[in-house]
Amino acid sequence: MSVEITRLSNGMTIATESMPHLESAALGVWVKAGARDETAQEHGIAHLLEHMAFKGTASRDARQIAEAIEDVGGELNAATSVETTSYYARVMKDDVPLALDILTDILTDSLFDAEELERESHVILQEIGAAEDTPDDIVFDHFQEAAFRDQIIGRPILGTRESVKGFTPGQLRGYLARTYTPERMFVSAAGNVSHQAIVDQVSAVFGCQAGGMPLVGAQGRQPATYSGGEFRQDRDLMDAQMVLGFEGRAHYARDFYASQVLSLILGGGMSSRLFQEIREKRGLCYSIYSFHWSFADTGIFGIHAATGEEELAELAPVIVDELMRVTQEIGEGEVTRARAQMRASLLMSQESPASRAGQIARQLMFNGATISNEELMDRLSAITPQRLSELAGRIFLGGRPTLAAIGPLGHLPALDHLGARFGLTERTAEGGPDGAHRVAAHR
Repeated sequence: MSVEITRLSNGMTIATESMPHLESAALGVWVKAGARDETAQEHGIAHLLEHMAFKGTASRDARQIAEAIEDVGGELNAATSVETTSYYARVMKDDVPLALDILTDILTDSLFDAEELERESHVILQEIGAAEDTPDDIVFDHFQEAAFRDQIIGRPILGTRESVKGFTPGQLRGYLARTYTPERMFVSAAGNVSHQAIVDQVSAVFGCQAGGMPLVGAQGRQPATYSGGEFRQDRDLMDAQMVLGFEGRAHYARDFYASQVLSLILGGGMSSRLFQEIREKRGLCYSIYSFHWSFADTGIFGIHAATGEEELAELAPVIVDELMRVTQEIGEGEVTRARAQMRASLLMSQESPASRAGQIARQLMFNGATISNEELMDRLSAITPQRLSELAGRIFLGGRPTLAAIGPLGHLPALDHLGARFGLTERTAEGGPDGAHRVAAHR
């Protein structure tokens, strides 16, 4: 299998990977714009636009869009993230032209009807309410907000009740025109597809569209400044949700892949350090794992745990101790195991057209080119235990922590107490010019 790439004269990129042995295909349009590209007055508009794209065009109303794809047994969906938005479909091979026609239709000819906008805004208000009632979900929003205090990158993707209710069709069109420009759009397909057929169909719709004006600064975005901080929300729940983290590495950083490997060693599976020490040996929680999120100019390395109220007093310090321990020594066997996990995940995902189409789009958006399996394995092979321990030291010992927690938190140690275990001074942990900021909430 190999990826074919065509770039139109206006900057739009079309990439496909043919899997002729399959009877199906996955395809979509990925836009290098998301919640982070909103202005201060547009909080939540990127997500609202994603919803409104399915609510009617000049040639299809909302029901016709749904019926057109489901009449052939296909699926149509979309997603909004901090830095990207995607619209994608899964269909049988003969229905690829139909799926692509629907996708291009909703991205070029959506009506943004005022009545539909009012209805869909109400749907998102319900979504916001549902998120607030799901502690293991909303805790991550509070975590990111604490990590990037008072910045657009730290705002919840869904927006607020006030912002969502206030948007107009004109604002949707303005955001669309400003951010959905050809040079930031990537059409990706995998499965039983014809590259040239997709290029011809996309060119007919988007080929004459002019490229956008260059955006100011780093993609027009407010540069991210990791601050660290704390969010606590005492709630009468059966368990407590906690996320502890530090500044991670950006997509383009040298240590991007090393950070992924480090995350797997710490909390990437049942054999990981955190799972074995905290869940299996000590029984301090029923769920624990680590993660590494990357953005264009920063990242977050975090640990999520779910546990009972009484266990928090011991759980948090033990997590810190495990983070300290990984800065001192990592075994070659652990690195080998993490490499095997990444390799297996990569190869398994390539057996799914949907996963592969998304993977190709993300590589093109963030790296400017696709990365072969051989190249990725070479990068992973160059990661040594010593390099990972040094990276862990730079992340955990050289940065300010972020803590977000929801639930019965009476036994959760203060952030400054946890920071002191990393060797941070009390002043740095509590605040000041170089310190974190604390927000307490009660509900």
